[in-house]
Amino acid sequence: MMIFQYEFVEHVPEKMKEGILYISLPFSTAMHLCPCGCGNEVVTKLSPERWKLTFDGETVSLYPSIGNWSFECKSHYWIINNKIEFARKFTKKEISEVQKKDIEVKKKYYIKNKKKEN
Repeated sequence: MMIFQYEFVEHVPEKMKEGILYISLPFSTAMHLCPCGCGNEVVTKLSPERWKLTFDGETVSLYPSIGNWSFECKSHYWIINNKIEFARKFTKKEISEVQKKDIEVKKKYYIKNKKKEN
């Protein structure tokens, strides 16, 4: 099991290091290099309808899982208490279904909040 370190930063460094989750609270973003080793940069936008970050004073977790469907590696994993837990590979059909659900979640969130504003 791979262990990630974390750094709270204002701006993510130009050259990220492997095994570090960079967390920018001012920009509500967490970034890291894909843990499969492909070198791709992974950006997770922290928000109620996307990823949630938990910090317990010693470790960080991101929820839900991270599916790098647009990368050649198609890696899929969780970051739980600084540990990377890889999931099984998804089929193209499963990836498509997850992407559709993500779009629906975003739509519902924005519609709900639009109604609150009115």
